[in-house]
Amino acid sequence: MGIASFNSILKGFLGSELSEEEQSELFREVLVMTLSRAANSDANIDPAEISTVQKIIKQVIGEDMSEADIRVASKSALYERAPLEKYLSQCGRRLEDGQRALTLRSLADVIKSDCRISYREVEFFDKVAEALAVKPSALMGLEETA
Repeated sequence: MGIASFNSILKGFLGSELSEEEQSELFREVLVMTLSRAANSDANIDPAEISTVQKIIKQVIGEDMSEADIRVASKSALYERAPLEKYLSQCGRRLEDGQRALTLRSLADVIKSDCRISYREVEFFDKVAEALAVKPSALMGLEETA
């Protein structure tokens, strides 16, 4: 996966049709982009946040991500074209409810990982939640059973 290139994000943002494989890649990129950006959301990248991002990426997508890759992804040139929330609101519609909810739960884990939650981090979380349009029930893992 081209961690810092975010090719699927760009395709999703531009409205291109995505194959099933590209849709899966889009989720990976949304997760990496969001978590990497979160580590930098309060302008203070804490080692605990980096470690948490690495653990989540390994658990969810099964790939190792270096600290350097996380730092590069958090400052991608992509953000010069549009803010993260704009990409997420466009691309998030292409993700499944569970993928959007998992992204938000993972984001909360990153924010809490340094045992200090700043106003900027809370504001970042709220903007991401709004952009991804996650329903509270999905965020809490509530699903209808038969």
